[in-house]
Amino acid sequence: MIGNVAFTVAILAIVLGILVFVHELGHYMAAKAFGVWVHRFAIGIGKPIPGLTFRRGETEWAIAWLPLGGYVKMASREHEPASSVLEGNSSDEVPPDRVFEAKPIWQRMIIILSGVTLNAVFALLIFTGLAWKNGRHYDPTTTLGHVAADSLPLEAKAVAAIPIGTRIIAVDGQAVTSWDAIIERITAGGSNQITFALAGRPDLVVALHRDALAQRAALALAIAPTQAPVLGAVGVNTPAKAAGLAPGDSIVAIDGAPVTWWSDAVERIQPSAGKALQIDVIRDRARQRVSVVPRAEHQIPGDDRSPMIGRIGVAAKTRYLTESLSLGGAIEAGADATLASAGTIFRTLRGLANGRVSTTQVGGPILIGQMAAQEARAGIEPLLAFIGLISINLAVVNLLPIPVLDGGAFLFLLVEAVIRRPLPTRVREVFSMLGLAIVVLLMAFAFKNDIFRLFGR
Repeated sequence: MIGNVAFTVAILAIVLGILVFVHELGHYMAAKAFGVWVHRFAIGIGKPIPGLTFRRGETEWAIAWLPLGGYVKMASREHEPASSVLEGNSSDEVPPDRVFEAKPIWQRMIIILSGVTLNAVFALLIFTGLAWKNGRHYDPTTTLGHVAADSLPLEAKAVAAIPIGTRIIAVDGQAVTSWDAIIERITAGGSNQITFALAGRPDLVVALHRDALAQRAALALAIAPTQAPVLGAVGVNTPAKAAGLAPGDSIVAIDGAPVTWWSDAVERIQPSAGKALQIDVIRDRARQRVSVVPRAEHQIPGDDRSPMIGRIGVAAKTRYLTESLSLGGAIEAGADATLASAGTIFRTLRGLANGRVSTTQVGGPILIGQMAAQEARAGIEPLLAFIGLISINLAVVNLLPIPVLDGGAFLFLLVEAVIRRPLPTRVREVFSMLGLAIVVLLMAFAFKNDIFRLFGR
């Protein structure tokens, strides 16, 4: 237990440290390019920790006390209360032409937006690199093989009436040639309904709001393509291994009931934890029967709140195809992944605003740490993909028009450009303190959700 917590904390520190460094590096590079004096580059907020600070030229590089975010403290004519709380003060004497306010407004706008820009570029580089290395993996099947009717959201119950074996031709008017494309259209569709064009059958229309992300995700998880009941992998120390099952075995019957698709086998095994099942398989063209007792496990590994189901420790032989990508194709795939991630985050924020997304789905550092640790255990590539997702998340959230965030600072500059003079200092101070209060409240709310999740509430 202690080891798992330490690992989670370590991975969280690494992930957030990298992303905060990238974000603040964007501000720093732009400020230096335009000649703005930078007092301090800090990871964390508040005053620097003695012993974790060094100076290079005019800039102090530091680790600060509160490990939430970071900052680049630029020379300014004014010292706002919110800025002092987050960044501390500095006594350096600065030439008047090197303070932030002395620069043209277009340069200040670039400095403010450079952090989120570098976060977006960083995500693009990660997604592009992964696409170039691994190519594009996809399941070419578009034929429905299974529907978990109990898992369908209320608005999509009609999907259970689609006969197994029906081919899906298009979703929302766009032709689909892979199961991955079907799932993408379901989860990321831009209209308030999902229209399935089915081979040999009338279209099926499901009324789901575009921001009902949880319901759309539930629908995507409740359906599966046709998949042959052939074992692709058998885990060590599993009931299947103990019974003598091996990769390549084709399941043809369980307790005498014929098995046509992989989903047929899953439906028979999951409710049979602790009960001996007689499984008939074809191996080397010969039929064999083995007795297997499914092991009771949580449906979601590691989640004690998820229901118990039976598992025997096997995975289906996948039909995924791999398409190699050129550098240009990888960049295109990386850009698509970056835009899709940003779009999902934007829709989540919009859904929170209009009530389509539950506030209980908001997570904070604890949830991020748990997810990062889970991806790290899966390998370096899943962890990199997760870092890319959080990087674009950081970029989008920082663009919110809340003072003390980049979006709020840019909004101040935009108003200054329109009225041709800065907002009064007192007005900016009030809005900045209000923005700080909003951010603190949001962080407290996210922590509350994280803690409730830990205790199963």
